[in-house]
Amino acid sequence: MERISALGLDVGKKRIGVAGCDGTGLIATGLTTIERQSFPQDVQQLEALVKEREVQLLVIGLPYSMDGTIGFQAKKVQKFAKRLSTALELPIEYIDERLTSVEAETHLKSQKKYSRYNKGLVDRLAATIILQQWLDQRRASLI
Repeated sequence: MERISALGLDVGKKRIGVAGCDGTGLIATGLTTIERQSFPQDVQQLEALVKEREVQLLVIGLPYSMDGTIGFQAKKVQKFAKRLSTALELPIEYIDERLTSVEAETHLKSQKKYSRYNKGLVDRLAATIILQQWLDQRRASLI
């Protein structure tokens, strides 16, 4: 299997959860949470991770509506993702991220690590779930 270096992003209005994967493409790990301030600052912070990890691809969670349509928030994420792809000169792939934040909160609560004051941890774990889903789908398609 070829080496893969991808970043998973959970893009929100206030924060961006960021996850990375090992070179084998087996395991996603939460890396950081970016507190959003402006697009240039978002790019600058992500650019550092892209260079450090030699990223080849961005996997971005797309918040489809529960009926499977692309709503207002998903369109905002797509617009941001396209700008980010251009700025970082990286391809993007989307993955359905419905309920990943709920899944992340549930997991953290079960681990007794959830705090409503630490939303960054939820965003980082949601990004990890997004990237892991993509890695699992990618691996399944290669079999």
